[in-house]
Amino acid sequence: MGSEGVTRLLVITLSNIGDLVMTTPVFEALNEAFPNCPIDCLADARSCELLSAAPYIGEIFIREKGAALAEKFGLIRCLRRRRYRLIVDLRTPVLPYLLRAERRLIKLRGNIPGAHAVEEHYSVIASILPTVEKPPPCYLYLDSKSTGRAERFLSALPGTQWLAVAPGANWAGKKWPSTQYQALLRSAASLFDGAIVVGSADDKADASKLTDVGMPVLNMVGRTDLPLAAALLMRAKVFIGNDSGLGHVAAAVGLPTMTIFGPGRPERYRPWGRKTEIVRAPMADLARLTSDEVFRRLKSFIRSASSA
Repeated sequence: MGSEGVTRLLVITLSNIGDLVMTTPVFEALNEAFPNCPIDCLADARSCELLSAAPYIGEIFIREKGAALAEKFGLIRCLRRRRYRLIVDLRTPVLPYLLRAERRLIKLRGNIPGAHAVEEHYSVIASILPTVEKPPPCYLYLDSKSTGRAERFLSALPGTQWLAVAPGANWAGKKWPSTQYQALLRSAASLFDGAIVVGSADDKADASKLTDVGMPVLNMVGRTDLPLAAALLMRAKVFIGNDSGLGHVAAAVGLPTMTIFGPGRPERYRPWGRKTEIVRAPMADLARLTSDEVFRRLKSFIRSASSA
């Protein structure tokens, strides 16, 4: 496909945590199609650490949204020092044509009607794949430092049957009330040895209500980077949370994942994986969704995920 000696690929990926996770099937497919080519990545600082442990990742370049014009030109000059075998741009239609590459694949069109976001990202590279199949599950690699740290934190919990909970979201309209999460955990106390609560520092107020729930709780909200959060989730048995990036992270480390949707488009943005489920609030109003209904769905999901 290219001249001898040009052995690197570049992927320009998305910024938000969930969006980045939904591009990982593209990375996996490119690694399979070009097994000896390191994949450089242009990404945002807040989410790119989720890619750092992947064995095929070469160099990660950081794109700051609010960067000054001089910084943007400096980044372009840095990228132009390399000639890429292939550039895949899942974000912008212009930047690849400012860089040196044998071939460019860009995302020109808008949303594909009826498609999940993973399917839309994957369609950008479909023309170079040997066979066009359904995208594989999203996948994240974890480093030994993060898994070791997770083990030390988890030693505070009894047993091994843990429920992971993420009560936060990036805006209030997507948050199921924390009082409902509290009631859910009290109902679920008979099914689990403990709970792991994860989220950003912005979620501390919601997490503070999830303490007196009838089982031990490890509150890690605001205490982790993304790799550590992923390592904690990997050790849980089931995840439940709002429509947020952590649900995508949970699914990408293989955790059976249940996501609560109020407003939003679950057909497009639900976590992508083999063991994922959604709960839609009546009339897209999270205030109408009761803990009893979610607990009923959670029990059914646990049974189905265990038998899958």
